[in-house]
Amino acid sequence: MTALSLETYRLTKRFGAFTALDHVSLTVRPGTVHALLGENGAGKSTLVKCIVGYYKPDDGAVLIDGREQDIASPTVARALGIGMVYQHFTVVPGMTVAENLLIARGALPAIIDWKKVRAELATFMAGAPFQLDLDATPLDLSAGEKQKLEILKQLYLKPRLLILDEPTSVLTPQEADEVLGALRARAHAGHCSVVMITHKFREVAAYADDVTVLRRGALVASRAVAEAPAAELAALMVGGGNLPTPAALPGGEAEAPANPASRTGWARNPGPPGAVTLQVRGLCVMGDRGEKAVDALNLDVHAGEIVGIAGVSGNGQRELMEALAGQRARESGSVQVAGQPYTATRGQNRALKVRGLPEEPLRNACVGGMSVADNIGLRSFDTLPFARAGLRMPGRLAERARALIQEYRVKTQGEGAPIQSLSGGNVQRAVLARELSEDAALLLVSNPVFGLDFTAVAEVHRRLVEARNRGCAVLMVSEDLDELLLLADRIVVMSGGRLVHECAAAGASRHDIGAHMGGGHDGHGSQAPAAPATAALKKAA
Repeated sequence: MTALSLETYRLTKRFGAFTALDHVSLTVRPGTVHALLGENGAGKSTLVKCIVGYYKPDDGAVLIDGREQDIASPTVARALGIGMVYQHFTVVPGMTVAENLLIARGALPAIIDWKKVRAELATFMAGAPFQLDLDATPLDLSAGEKQKLEILKQLYLKPRLLILDEPTSVLTPQEADEVLGALRARAHAGHCSVVMITHKFREVAAYADDVTVLRRGALVASRAVAEAPAAELAALMVGGGNLPTPAALPGGEAEAPANPASRTGWARNPGPPGAVTLQVRGLCVMGDRGEKAVDALNLDVHAGEIVGIAGVSGNGQRELMEALAGQRARESGSVQVAGQPYTATRGQNRALKVRGLPEEPLRNACVGGMSVADNIGLRSFDTLPFARAGLRMPGRLAERARALIQEYRVKTQGEGAPIQSLSGGNVQRAVLARELSEDAALLLVSNPVFGLDFTAVAEVHRRLVEARNRGCAVLMVSEDLDELLLLADRIVVMSGGRLVHECAAAGASRHDIGAHMGGGHDGHGSQAPAAPATAALKKAA
């Protein structure tokens, strides 16, 4: 089994009047790892879906080992030796690992000789780059193990060209290094070629041989990684103007930058954090299936600091933030804001100045069919000066919305446009405008840049740090450890519904944090102290 070479010649794909892919010519050398970079909507997914037959291109050609191929479907691609790991899981939850591997073959006989199949799968697993229990089901697996199963499904088919879409988005740093290191070794041994869509510059530098940058459907650069510094790649991706530096981008640095002010366009106010704004004691929250998702959690967040919660998805972060926001019942424990009991009512949010920026704000923080102005006014539509004697004053709401749209650079056809007509980044900006336009004392943030392009990422990051500098206490969940190392003052690690580690972000080791995320240090899931890093932060300041 030898690695394939891949070429696309002037590949073009249109959706109506929109050109998603514009005459892209790409070369992937056999036995190499080739990274694809680009902002959201740059054409990366469209390109690989044309290669594997998910889309039929309108023009151009795909060449495998120098020969043009008509890849009309993923089945044809598989027959040619091309496999793809998609961004979202495709495993069957109720089937075992063995059964999921077997059905990856496609056509199966009416009667399966399980003794023979088990022996074959055991042999395959013995030589696989990572191990899983063949009798486990995806319900028993962590998110990282499910991602490994997705990759194992493709490796079981012995692909000669493997395409991966954001393969490390649910992995700890150690798991990401394990997976990408194994795939690079496989490529360099000549067994397959690897094409990897990623947004993490660290992964490109560490594991890719070549890199291609797409922008607005067009190829703007393709070169050896050794000749492509991260700052240049960032500039190529966003195409001029005020470019975000690599440190401002997710995955831009291997460690927390010593002086982020010099690289990101924002600076932290000096000095120690203030008094405790958010105090959580013994909080227990149940999950969707009746399991204990948050287990006796203690946490303090001080005024003027960003506390980042790190952890692999599915370890209670979502349930914690929903409970704090009043979207999920609390089983036991207490929550206080500014020394007062807090149950997340609308009146308390207004009086205590609690604001939120949830993941997927269009679904969780907006009413899609309502206008941008009405969504921006959701917190204040019934207060002076926007209402009087119980009557709304829409003219004043629209006037305020226009000012905030300009200040937060929300791209919209106007304040009267439905908010669901905006792009994800602009919905995020509109929600930020609503939540931060008035003085906030506590900001609850969940994966604030999920699905956003790099320019929107830099804008959201800047707004969060500015809120922190004004004395706001910020609690932020992010599955991107590099984002936490960049933004947070203090990082706590959540695993199995408990806090198992805490450290100051300055100088923190991403691999040490990652080991706690994966349960590598504290197998008993012991609760971290409420705020042991505070004294160290004050001393450092």
